[in-house]
Amino acid sequence: MASTQQSSPATRKEEVSLYQFFAPGGVLSRTHPAYEFRLGQLQMAQAVEQALAERRHLIVEAGTGTGKTLAYLVPVIRSGKRVIISTGTKNLQEQLFHKDIPFLEQALFPNGENRLSVCYMKGRNNYLCRKKLYDLTDQPVLSGLQEIEQYRDIAAWEKTTETGDRAELASLPEASALWHKLDARADACLGQKCSAWEKCFITEMRRKAAESNIIIVNHHLFFADLGIKQQADYAPDAGILPDVGAVIFDEAHELEDVAGNYFGVSVGSGRLEELCRDVEASLQRNHLLSASLLGAVKSLRERSAFFFALLPPGDGRFAFENRRDFLEENGEEFLAMQQSLLRLGSELETLPSKPEEVFNFARRAQELRVQLAFLMESEERNTVFWIERRRGGREKTNTFLQATPIDVSPILKTCLFEKLDCAVLTSATLAVGGGFEYMRRRLGLEHIREAVLPSHYDYQKQALLYVPPDLPDPRTPQFAAKAAEQIRRLLEITRGRTFVLFTSYVQMKDIYQRLLGEVEFPLLLQGDAPKSALLEEFRLTPHAVLFATSSFWQGVDVQGEQLSSVIIDRLPFAVPSDPIVAARVKSIDAEGGNAFFQYQVPAAVITLKQGFGRLIRSLHDRGLLVLLDNRILKKQYGRVFVESLPNYRRTTDIKLVEEFFGVESEN
Repeated sequence: MASTQQSSPATRKEEVSLYQFFAPGGVLSRTHPAYEFRLGQLQMAQAVEQALAERRHLIVEAGTGTGKTLAYLVPVIRSGKRVIISTGTKNLQEQLFHKDIPFLEQALFPNGENRLSVCYMKGRNNYLCRKKLYDLTDQPVLSGLQEIEQYRDIAAWEKTTETGDRAELASLPEASALWHKLDARADACLGQKCSAWEKCFITEMRRKAAESNIIIVNHHLFFADLGIKQQADYAPDAGILPDVGAVIFDEAHELEDVAGNYFGVSVGSGRLEELCRDVEASLQRNHLLSASLLGAVKSLRERSAFFFALLPPGDGRFAFENRRDFLEENGEEFLAMQQSLLRLGSELETLPSKPEEVFNFARRAQELRVQLAFLMESEERNTVFWIERRRGGREKTNTFLQATPIDVSPILKTCLFEKLDCAVLTSATLAVGGGFEYMRRRLGLEHIREAVLPSHYDYQKQALLYVPPDLPDPRTPQFAAKAAEQIRRLLEITRGRTFVLFTSYVQMKDIYQRLLGEVEFPLLLQGDAPKSALLEEFRLTPHAVLFATSSFWQGVDVQGEQLSSVIIDRLPFAVPSDPIVAARVKSIDAEGGNAFFQYQVPAAVITLKQGFGRLIRSLHDRGLLVLLDNRILKKQYGRVFVESLPNYRRTTDIKLVEEFFGVESEN
């Protein structure tokens, strides 16, 4: 939560035309130190302005280097409308708020005659809940010296912070267990009945958002908020985001997956344990803990642990296809857990003169009963039911029951796109084969304007795409040894300076081990340090090579010679056994479609474009792209990939790769 000063937008709209702003000799050329005229940027700004004025939706692929943030911010500011900008990453949020908006404020209003009213919001769990902190002060339940130290730091910081945003606490570890007990997640929120309501950071954030014209959020917060509003039937006080007529979705290629998460249902074993813990702590603090309540909490703990232990075995994510058989066999245990939730709720409701939070515990118990009933008994056809096991701290495994919509398009169509005057979806990777049919179908987009804008970069000169013609199929056991040998040879040509990106963690570790000690360059491995620390080490280490999986395929920016090559092991098809992927494939095929060409290939195309997009990040970058999967040349569907990629120079001859790096290979 952060905000700049407020002002009236009334005089803003007609001061400078888009052409006068972006064209050579215009405002941008006079104010931006690295100005270059980008035709795509002007075209995108004009398309966004038209969409806002005509109240039409717009989908626009703007290649890397277009300068798309300014291309949508300038028309948004000129429109004077209240607009939400939703991004895929916190990095982009920070860039917009701390860099792009202040720059535009200075460029458009150099005399300070108008200030933009902007607010920057993250998910609730990024903010401190003052009530939880005050409650813990009276009765600390801290485990270990580390937590006591962290608690002291947080308590001191609370007295001075204006935002309550944990990002200000540089010393707090990413995985702090204490923060989870103190954050402002919605579960334990008492709303206006809370004793700390007036001082609450979430209250303040909601107020600032209501006063702002531009609200910067990320997709997770946007869809979490939309999900809450949908459940509350759009009640006026539901959610924390204000109503707006227009939303800009940057990094819009992520929308289907994020929306699926928030329109689904998830209950983990940890959530029941957390309810038990919260009830015990509150009732102890308020001297209301009776034998019958202790018995109800104990019963829920035992029943819940027993039920989650009975769920089918397996690691990671897997479909829960035999729910009916499971209930026939274990129905009594399921009903016993539901009964213990009901008992806890009843015990809480019969407490005399209870504090407000007790009503909240009863509501949580009821919500868990409803959600568990849906997860175990629903026959909802557009839903896939699945189980996920994740390793937590202290060797503990958390088990989650999950339900996810198979097709989010009808939900997005009615809950989002039909309710907005204007939605703008943009990313460097949205088109497949030059068109948007895939995105339109997956997201439920109708009557939408479209634009594919060329990149500002000269890919023919700046990038070479090499596909080795003689490697075995990546699905065969022979692939790893041959691929490792090919990577070793390529690293010698490029002198390291490479991202080697994998579609599977197992393949990454295998090839990393094969090359360890075989190449003279520093090898970095995902998982050995946090992502930001690895990236920093890569930037600072000459000739470094980074081995990584999916989290490095997007949102990563290393400019200059330090990153001169990106090698990708295989076409990034989603794991077919993943429960959501498998359910979508089955659903499309059952309706007479062809899931491979309509869903699996386009999704892989967008992921490949994201991975290759790491390489050329400026007009001066130059480098090599390698795909170790020659199915792109041999299979019929390979053409879709080739036609969807930027216009790289392409070769199957390693001699041309050596020529491309002529200077380096002679050193």
